[in-house]
This record gives sequence, structure tokens and C-alpha cells, in this order.
Amino acid sequence: MCNSVCFIILSWVFAVLVFPGVPARSGDSALKDNITVRQGDSAVLKCSVDSKVSRVAWLNRTTILFAGTEKWSLDPRVILMENTAITEYSIQIQNVNIHDEGPYVCSILTNKKPKSTKVHLIVQVPAKITNISKDVTVNEGSSVNLMCQAVGRPEASVTWRHQSPRGGHKFVTEGEHLELISITKEQSGIYECIASNDISSSDIRRVQVTVNYPPFISKARSTGTPVGQRGVLQCEASAVPRADFEWYKEDRRLLNGINGLKIETQGKQSLLIFFNVSEEDYGNYTCVAMNTMGITNASIILYGPGAMHDVNGAPMFRRCSLCLLLTVALSHLLKF
Repeated sequence: MCNSVCFIILSWVFAVLVFPGVPARSGDSALKDNITVRQGDSAVLKCSVDSKVSRVAWLNRTTILFAGTEKWSLDPRVILMENTAITEYSIQIQNVNIHDEGPYVCSILTNKKPKSTKVHLIVQVPAKITNISKDVTVNEGSSVNLMCQAVGRPEASVTWRHQSPRGGHKFVTEGEHLELISITKEQSGIYECIASNDISSSDIRRVQVTVNYPPFISKARSTGTPVGQRGVLQCEASAVPRADFEWYKEDRRLLNGINGLKIETQGKQSLLIFFNVSEEDYGNYTCVAMNTMGITNASIILYGPGAMHDVNGAPMFRRCSLCLLLTVALSHLLKF
């Protein structure tokens, strides 16, 4: 009994001397092995023995794991391999984690001469994002700094990819930090942080970047409608935040449901609907789009079959859009 205990103690002391605080490569005097496993997998540490072996033990830097078939480790993940060849004395570490990485030694006593087989366990860790910027809203022209930190073994690489509101992806840059200087509305959308190290599938997280910008009217088309028919004037404006709409005829604001008119606004589109067009309805109308970032307008004409046209084919009416825009801007100044 004393011989076994003494051997175990001597083996542990030997292991401590073999590993004086720095990771040792595995192997004996003739062979060195590294065993590489992925975090969460199982690692098998093998040790070859023969009939001349009288004592065997597995140790790591600070702990005796097994002495012969007797388990000394309290870690339930460490087990002695069974049903192996008689010339093999191997252990298995289940559900390996980063703390298992390091040197292990199989200590053997043969003809009262100790020797060892040394193994260095390397644990690979899939890339994982640990910290990322929150969703952000900024005004057009501002600068934005996005951050994405990731860990992994081998070290994780970080790539940023932009998914624009119009669809499609575009790789932007590599590195933890992404700086967008004088941001434009085209640079709004989702920014994907992709962390990878080829150990497993990439870890991907997203940041939503919202860019506020003043309205610009993308559709405003004049319409010809005969008397007695239903007429529709359409105005469409892109803006963030979403634009509010108002309709004017000359300098008079039009109200929904008054004088046979209906105003329908949904999303970025506003419609001015005439249920029964009369001669008095013909003329110049102004669509005004506004948000906290600014205000803009467009002139739209409702005309009849006999309207005169200018050289470009558009019906001619006297208008004062600048006067109207100034009036509307002053009237809404207190709103913003």
C-alpha cells in the first residue's frame, strides 16, 4: 500500500517538476503530441504500457486524476477508458472547457524506473460576440461609431456587413470598430457584426442604424380630369421621421371632408381626392411635406381637357409656391 501511495506522490512531484509553470509539449523523450479539441467535445488522452509496467497514474499540473484504476479526481467528467487494449492506459475528459487546457502526464513505473508520457491539451473555442453597440438614431451628417467585441481560440476575426433598406449586402470593413463619418440616408439600415475563427459557424449580431433626414418629394404628378369625374392628385415623400402632409390650393389650406374633398395619407403617400370634379376645382395645388428635420413642397395641377399647356406640355396656371412654403413654415414653427 505504501509503495502505491509513494509512487503516486512521487509521480505528482515529478509532474510538478516537469511543468514548472509553463505549458509543456506532450510526449516522452522520443515523441511529442498535442491533442486539440473543440470546447464541449471529449478529449481522449492515451498512454501506452506493456507487461513490464508495475504502476501507472494520470496527472495534470495540480491534480492526480487516476492511480491505476482508482480515481482520485473529483471531476465527474474525467473517466478511465474501458474495453481498450491491454497495452493502453487512457482517460477521457468529457465536455472539455477552456480550464482543461494544459499539460497532462502519464507516469509509469517499469522495473523500478519511472518514465512518463506527456500530453498537452489544446482547447479551441468557437467565436462568440461578447459586446456590441445598441441600435442608434442620428441626424443626417452626423458621425456614428459602432463597436463589436468577440472572443475565441484561435482569436476571432470581426467583419462588418451593411444591409441597406433597399436590400442587398455590402461588406464594409474588418475590425472591432466601424466609423461612419457624415452619415447619409443611404447608409441607414442594419449593420451585421460577423465574428469567426473557422472552429464552428460564425456568430452574427445586428445593429440598426436609423438616419433622420428632411423630406424630399419623389412623386407629384399633375392630372387631367373631365368635369363630373373622380379626380386624384398624388404626392409621395420620403423622410425619417415619416413626413406629415398638408394640401393647399393657392394659399388656402384644404381640410379633409370639406367641399367634396378627401385627404388620404398612408405611409409616405398622400392623396387629394375629388369625388365630383367641377370647373372651380381646376387649378394649382401644393403638397407640403414636413418633419422635424425640414419642410418641402411640390406644385400639382388639376386641369381639364381644354387647359393650355406650356412648351413642356404642362398646363399653365399662376402659382406662388415660395410664398406658400414660407407661410406654411411660419405657421408650423411652434410645432417643432
